[in-house]
Order: sequence, then structure tokens, then C-alpha cells
Amino acid sequence: MLKKFKITVDGKPYSVTVEDSVEDIGHLYPKEGGVMDTAPLAVPPPSAAPAPAAAPAPAAPKSSGGGAGDQLCPMGGVVISVDVAIGQQVNERDPIAVVEAMKMHTTVSAQGSGVVTAIHVKPGDAVDAGQAVVTLG
Repeated sequence: MLKKFKITVDGKPYSVTVEDSVEDIGHLYPKEGGVMDTAPLAVPPPSAAPAPAAAPAPAAPKSSGGGAGDQLCPMGGVVISVDVAIGQQVNERDPIAVVEAMKMHTTVSAQGSGVVTAIHVKPGDAVDAGQAVVTLG
């Protein structure tokens, strides 16, 4: 069944023809010259929501630092370079690595002086904030 309507959009009048695609929905359209039937439509009750999925187990932390002498990454990202070697003497504020996050490079600096006893990352590794980069002894 086709119904013709005149509508106005932004002050411009339009004549449109609408075809019913479902039988017996004529009560949705106003009668010519009349107002729309406001009888409520039958709405099916909401179906029961599915049970929520179990939360995934948290990933094992990457060698988080915090131990004595651990030099921690200040932010998550990808290691671009490691600028020290095992056995190298470093002083406070010496650069030890470069990490990229959101296309910005951040230099990870030593928070104290000492000799590099372990390197925990390599270029290309993803790191989290607070993860040990190197250990100073």
C-alpha cells in the first residue's frame, strides 16, 4: 500500500510516497486530514541479557623493576635504543635508553650512579611504565 505525504524540511516543501512493507500497520500513518493514531504499539518484552563473560586473567607482569639498582622506564612504549653495555660505569642523569611512545622519543636516564650489571630490554621490545630497563650495581 502506498501513502503520499507532504513534508517540509528547512522551509522547503516536499511530496513523498511511502510504501508499507509490513501488513496491517496502517494505524501508524495519520488518516488524510486527521491526526496520528496514538494507540500504543505492542512491544515484545526485553529478552534476558546473556551472562557476562568472565574477565580475562591479567597478563603476567614484564620484569617489573623496583629492586635495588633497577632503572625504571618512566612510560610505556617501544625501546628504540639501549645506550649502555654491561660493565659500563654510568653517572646520575646519563642516558641509558630511548623509548618511543606516540611517535615521540623519550630518553630514559639513570637515577643514580653505578656499573651496569644487567640489561633487561633490547631495541624493539615493548615496555610498560615502571618496568626495569637496566640494573646498576
